[in-house]
Amino acid sequence: MARPGRLPDFRKMYPEASDEIIEVLRETERKMQYQEYDLKAEQTIVDQETQQIRTVPSREDSYERLLEEHNLPGDEQADVESLVLSKMMREQLHAAIRNLEEEEQDLIIQLFFLDRSERDIAAELGISQKAVNKRRHKILRKLKAFLEKF
Repeated sequence: MARPGRLPDFRKMYPEASDEIIEVLRETERKMQYQEYDLKAEQTIVDQETQQIRTVPSREDSYERLLEEHNLPGDEQADVESLVLSKMMREQLHAAIRNLEEEEQDLIIQLFFLDRSERDIAAELGISQKAVNKRRHKILRKLKAFLEKF
């Protein structure tokens, strides 16, 4: 391949080739240069009238540069599939919680969403911590059975 911006002299390289073949070679070489250089290289344009310099960034961007620019660690980025699956699982869990009795919903919300301890809830309800623990396990089994249906 020739240097960027310059096309080789195909007539000299292939003297026996027809004009159509030479034209195809030129077009192909130009397309290759476009893919190899034009898309990847940033260009500087100087406006002769205003004497201003303008830089046009490359049209092809590297994944690494995008990660750096947006301060995103590559290994911690979730792919689209895992995000969708996570959302679906949350929706199923919320649907399962809505199917619980009101008292059971309240206990799950306090334990897992409000981060209250079993001991605090037991004191509030006037029962033992072990009783709250048994209720929690019973409710979790119900949720698990509901989610297995999906």
